[in-house]
Amino acid sequence: MTIRRTAQVVLIGLLGVIILPGTPPAGADETTENLRMQLVLDVSGSMREPDMNGQTRMAVAQRAFNEVVDAVPAGTDLGIRVLGATYPGDDKALGCQDTQQIVPVGPVDRDQAKAAIASLRPTGFTPIGLALREAAKDLGSGETARRIVLITDGEDTCAPPDPCDVARELAAQGTRLIVDTLGLTLDDKVRQQLVCIAGATGGTYTTAQSADQLADRINQLVDRAQDTYTRTPELVTGSTDCTAAPLLAAGVYTDRERFEEHRWYRVPIRADQELRASVSIALDRPVNRDYGILLRAVHPNGRELVRGTDAGSGRTDVLSTGLRWSAGPDTDRTDDTGPDGDTDRADGTGQTDDTGGTSDPAGTPSGTVSAAASTAAGTEPPPAEVCLVVSNSFAAAGGAGDAPGMPIELTVDLVAASPTPDSPGLGRGWLLLVVLSLAGLVTGVLAGWLTRWWTTVWKES
Repeated sequence: MTIRRTAQVVLIGLLGVIILPGTPPAGADETTENLRMQLVLDVSGSMREPDMNGQTRMAVAQRAFNEVVDAVPAGTDLGIRVLGATYPGDDKALGCQDTQQIVPVGPVDRDQAKAAIASLRPTGFTPIGLALREAAKDLGSGETARRIVLITDGEDTCAPPDPCDVARELAAQGTRLIVDTLGLTLDDKVRQQLVCIAGATGGTYTTAQSADQLADRINQLVDRAQDTYTRTPELVTGSTDCTAAPLLAAGVYTDRERFEEHRWYRVPIRADQELRASVSIALDRPVNRDYGILLRAVHPNGRELVRGTDAGSGRTDVLSTGLRWSAGPDTDRTDDTGPDGDTDRADGTGQTDDTGGTSDPAGTPSGTVSAAASTAAGTEPPPAEVCLVVSNSFAAAGGAGDAPGMPIELTVDLVAASPTPDSPGLGRGWLLLVVLSLAGLVTGVLAGWLTRWWTTVWKES
């Protein structure tokens, strides 16, 4: 789904949508809470390495942190936690408990923060998993997303707990925790671990090889968080069938889905509305190649109305697809938008058959059945609620477990139904015959005139 459509969905969700009477649907509300962030810095022994322009990684990180502290915008509650900063010994049991919060989460006291950062010296082990758990506790809970920015130059040396498992565990708790990771080295193992941590929580991974780069990256993450933290997806739990599915209004939602599972949700829709929905699933663990996701809109009686699909082969971290459906005439259509952002159009009319050839008993592709036509045929009235079904065809690879499920983000929008514009046709019957005759006559006259002119010019030459 495009950024414009996502912003539109969120705005509608915040303003509220008029829906049918009954059980109030879930929906995300705007909040006035401050953005709460925590910077988690690796201060283990490896930070002594002089990799960045002749400076130690620790010196680069300290300089960058000072710049970030100066640039933190008003209305941000910022904290700083370190790991591997105090225990210099060889006892792993002690070293793997070495994590402290040196600046509490709250309005920033810049002088206090800079003094605490200046006192840091590379020391011990790298208990990333434990530090993430403690950082989540520091941030607490609330209505907005909490964000952690993890800066490290190495792998966790203390697993268990494995930091990827910790990230999945925190995400599955519904604490709305996002972890962005910054790597200070290009080591492939470190990159894989940091990508896994970020992917499990919906965060981002990047690298920095200088103090300026590191400061820029952190400031970008803070600025991005300022723009997006009030747009946190609403936590929802899909069911195994439509009857017990949660009722959703327009908005953005997050859930977890196990391998080869089906998650059901319900959306109330009026006859004059169009449903627009999309889903994204993040690949936060190793999966076998050749996989796909499926999003379907289904009538409560079980008949499929429309679907959207996307497939992958191991070269992407996210799969996304979407659909559109309304009960009005000529407005049933599918937008199957894959990672490249292209929208399939089967016949140039806005009607897309993305059903893989499946048909209803009448022989009509299930992705293009008009609810109004069904009503006219006396089969069933347009549904007051549409069921959304999210399915996947993932399989674990490399011993990866299926718990907790893969993170999914579902967006729902309800807009005024807008019939597909009619294209200028050639007509039918005698009108079509006249049009074709005139076109043939004009073509023949032009062809003959051009041939005569060309022959005359050629002979004179």
